[in-house]
Amino acid sequence: MDMPSQAEAGTTKKAASKRGNLVKLFTVVAISVTVTIVAIVFREKIMGMEKLGYPGIFLVSLVANATVIFPAPGLAFTFAMGSVFNPLLVGLVAGLGEALGELSGYAAGYAGRGMFSEDRRYARFERLTRRYGGAAVVVLSAVPAAVFDLVGIAAGAMRMPAYRFLFYTWLGKTAKTIVFAYAGAYSVTWFLDLIR
Repeated sequence: MDMPSQAEAGTTKKAASKRGNLVKLFTVVAISVTVTIVAIVFREKIMGMEKLGYPGIFLVSLVANATVIFPAPGLAFTFAMGSVFNPLLVGLVAGLGEALGELSGYAAGYAGRGMFSEDRRYARFERLTRRYGGAAVVVLSAVPAAVFDLVGIAAGAMRMPAYRFLFYTWLGKTAKTIVFAYAGAYSVTWFLDLIR
């Protein structure tokens, strides 16, 4: 019986590794799609979570940022809750939820390393993340745009340690959510002063 050559063994090992990465990527995408569907189907119930107070704010922020395909209205919710609760606490809780939710994009990049390299937008964010590291993650996570998923995918594909990605994302997301919560608080005060 002939033994496989080293080249054949290496090719077989690469194929198995690629299949394993595809399975991991499929799992992450399936979870993200499921979270997205849940967010769409239960949108009204999710928006009604203000009755739960800060835990509700955390959950809405988490779900809104765990969706990769369909952006859920997390910032609108944070804005609204800033007018109901302490805006600083709303921003801190929402920032934590948003940061944890972004781990879905990070996991997709970690599992599917190299699968996204054909996307020009992804390539741009990967260059920024590779060049500026944590500073790029902080700044880009503070920008209210749906493209941050590509930054998470790039960070995962580049094997940035998950705790660093989470910390940098938390810094940027928290700064952004605090601004939105205070904007919500002051806009209500401004509107009430206007109609009096």
